[in-house]
Amino acid sequence: MATITVVKARQIFDSRGNPTVEVDVHTSTGVKVTAAVPSGASTGIYEALELRDGGSDYLGKGVSKAVGNVNNIIGPALIGKDPTQQTAIDNFMVHELDGTQNEWGWCKQKLGANAILAVSLAVCKAGAVVSGIPLYKHIANLAGNPKIVLPVPAFNVINGGSHAGNKLAMQEFMILPIGASSFKEAMKMGVEVYHNLKSVIKKKYGQDATNVGDEGGFAPNIQENKEGLELLKTAIEKAGYTGKVVIGMDVAASEFYSSDKTYDLNFKEENNNGSQKISGDALKDLYKSFVSEYPIVSIEDPFDQDDWEHYAKMTAECGDNVQIVGDDLLVTNPKRVAKAIAEKSCNALLLKVNQIGSVTESIEAVRMSKKAGWGVMTSHRSGETEDTFIADLAVGLSTGQIKTGAPCRSERLAKYNQLLRIEEELGSEAVYAGANFRKPVEPY
Repeated sequence: MATITVVKARQIFDSRGNPTVEVDVHTSTGVKVTAAVPSGASTGIYEALELRDGGSDYLGKGVSKAVGNVNNIIGPALIGKDPTQQTAIDNFMVHELDGTQNEWGWCKQKLGANAILAVSLAVCKAGAVVSGIPLYKHIANLAGNPKIVLPVPAFNVINGGSHAGNKLAMQEFMILPIGASSFKEAMKMGVEVYHNLKSVIKKKYGQDATNVGDEGGFAPNIQENKEGLELLKTAIEKAGYTGKVVIGMDVAASEFYSSDKTYDLNFKEENNNGSQKISGDALKDLYKSFVSEYPIVSIEDPFDQDDWEHYAKMTAECGDNVQIVGDDLLVTNPKRVAKAIAEKSCNALLLKVNQIGSVTESIEAVRMSKKAGWGVMTSHRSGETEDTFIADLAVGLSTGQIKTGAPCRSERLAKYNQLLRIEEELGSEAVYAGANFRKPVEPY
């Protein structure tokens, strides 16, 4: 039996230039693996604690405390443990070494979710190597998943939100090649639409409008949301993929939710007069108008993370035709997933491992979602690393969808390229989820 002999953490940097945690795990059989934790810019208030140092260094975003917790507390406690025992190790870190809880479960406030997750990811990689199988197969085994499926990629191609130079309230517009016959063909479709979109934007807004943001999407000077949808519709047509490439939206509505329980569509305008504030019902009807005019199949975070009422209304009225995805609402937390299932608040989970802080809890959130008949979209964070773990995670859990930015930045492309390798390795056994988009892969 292989055992863990070394657990060593260090501070590295993510794609936005902020510190994050990286961990090495070595085993008695000579295995050496490394894993790194991503970080989000738009984070839900119910996410497990991402431990930062505070103070002046790195504007308070250093992670030396989290690194120290790995090197001084977690690491020594894992020496001699079997890395194939993922659930036992994760539960040991979360329940015993950390032990902090709130109303939504294990919150990792002592050691930090970034410290625990970095170790959890590295242990998972080590478990795969010592088992002599690819990481995605190891993850499938951990989940009890008998059916492996390649996901539909969701390319973030237009950025809105607070960090972009336009007036879009919506955070992102995505394209999804559901009409492809393979992941390789899906990449071809996505890349061709992306480059056609660049030409369309350049012609209409000028060269400067084709600069890209954190996640690779364009941020032209768009004044309202339908303008962005029209750009996508045109680019899809020019690429020749009408009906094969569809649209997804990430609204991140918590960013423009007001204390008076309205949604301010003009939230980026300083000292605005509030004339663009609308009710949750009016926002729901706005989404419905978009869906009636454009090939929109997925809407993520359409309402605030505490607005369970309008989530449920939206799902009841649109859920048969559109995927209503919970991100800030669910934060990959099994307890919040259970509440959403009971209240029929949404019909899809956005899976972000660093929201919850361990591989085991992530698997549980996916298992619950699939059992409820939901879709699942594996997702990156805006502060990414070159670690490709989520590509193997999406395949191993057969989530059916993966969101990892536009195909123009190396840290995003690393995930897509890993999926191409996995598809090649699977050969004739490779199954692409496009034809069955939104139909959840069988529960496990």
